[in-house]
Amino acid sequence: MESLKKSHRSLLWCVFVLCVQLALTGGCPADGRTWVPFKDRCYHFVHGDEDKIKSYSFEDAKTHCKGFELLTIQSEEENKFVIDYSPEVWKNSPPVIVWLGMYYDSNTQNMTWLHDNAATFSNWEDGSLTSDLAPMDKCAALHTNTGKWEIVSCSDDLENGVICEAAQDKEKAKRKPSAVLSALVILSVVAIVGVSAVVWFLHQKHNFGSGIVTAFEYHPPFRVPDTDQSCLVEAEETDSTP
Repeated sequence: MESLKKSHRSLLWCVFVLCVQLALTGGCPADGRTWVPFKDRCYHFVHGDEDKIKSYSFEDAKTHCKGFELLTIQSEEENKFVIDYSPEVWKNSPPVIVWLGMYYDSNTQNMTWLHDNAATFSNWEDGSLTSDLAPMDKCAALHTNTGKWEIVSCSDDLENGVICEAAQDKEKAKRKPSAVLSALVILSVVAIVGVSAVVWFLHQKHNFGSGIVTAFEYHPPFRVPDTDQSCLVEAEETDSTP
């Protein structure tokens, strides 16, 4: 009985989590890949089969994002999100390094984001910006164990991880969950009512089982006397009448 109650609570929790996930991921790209929402952005953590780490060149990393941008860190919160979530993707792995969507801008002579030149947050390792690499061979990577960034070679270094990023579609996020959640709520209510009915029935059976058995105890049926016996009884009653 207790296990059934726990199963009932687990079902309610699963429905709640699913509703939250649908509500949160409504504005992320619907391209069949897993996108994780954070703030107003969505993130796809690229990994190989069975969560194995693979190495990608900078050009390969951009290709794997399939038209979306490489990871662009705009705040300390976002940087921390990547650090905290990476172990959920690359489990039982050594510290992972991921490409940042940066390039060397010869005009400003600084590292610049590929898609968001207005981002001002940075978290460089000490001395990283004094790299001896040729200007056009400078790319950037993030260490997921420390959150620090460093300058690496675009052509020679093969970094382990790739994280793609996309802006959430705010209008889609508002529209999509409403219809999906409505259908989900109906289905979950039906499921919950069904499970609740089973739990209630088994609970009643458990509490009143003995009473039910007693109520249906076997009693021999009333036996109607045979005709001869009936007549004999009637004669005896007549003889005994004064």
